[in-house]
Amino acid sequence: MEQINFDVQIRKNTGSSQARRVRRSDLIPGIIYGAGAKPTTIQADRKAYDRVSRIHAGESLIYHLNLTDEGKKVSDFPAIIKDVQLHPVTDEVIHIDFNRISLDQEIEIKVKIIPKGEAVGVKRDGGTLEHLMWELDIVCLPTNIPHHLEADITNLGVHDSIHVKDLALPPGVRTKHDPESVVITVAGSMREETAPAAAEGEASAAGAEPEVLKEKKKEETAEGAAKKPEAAKKEEAKK
Repeated sequence: MEQINFDVQIRKNTGSSQARRVRRSDLIPGIIYGAGAKPTTIQADRKAYDRVSRIHAGESLIYHLNLTDEGKKVSDFPAIIKDVQLHPVTDEVIHIDFNRISLDQEIEIKVKIIPKGEAVGVKRDGGTLEHLMWELDIVCLPTNIPHHLEADITNLGVHDSIHVKDLALPPGVRTKHDPESVVITVAGSMREETAPAAAEGEASAAGAEPEVLKEKKKEETAEGAAKKPEAAKKEEAKK
């Protein structure tokens, strides 16, 4: 996988007020974890980060961080982004968490799942495509991280699904997810779902009528049985 060279500077002043000051300078505050080292607070150029995000949108990336302190290079190493915090209103990036990695040790990372094609169950039969999993947790060497995973939905009919086990993982890549977990499915149309429900309601109504008739017959039989002793008594009285 391609490594993106990215410059970051050590940030010595921390705290909420300092972070706001950093953002006003068109920089993004952040932190670097990992490699058994003490976390390092940093700041990165917002325009540079936005450019990388725009060009590689939706891809999992390895950043080759060039760490400097007051203009002097301190070190450089590979890292991945573990978390990005966004402003709740503007969706602007307000903080980035990097995780330092080793290129010869496996890591666990999320990779986007992208549908490919148009499902026949949607195009022909009016079904609805439901994307239940948008990312897959994978385990592999950093150099084997795929940009994304594709799920071919072309042959999916109504009520068909793609499971985790159906995804084609590149060599050297595995996942801890349940193989039977549903990634994408095609649900039936509203018209299809409503028809069985209506038919079931009609069947229930039709089945209820015989029960009522049965109850009436039982009542009539019981009433007739009760009248027979009375009639017998009247006959005895006449004699």
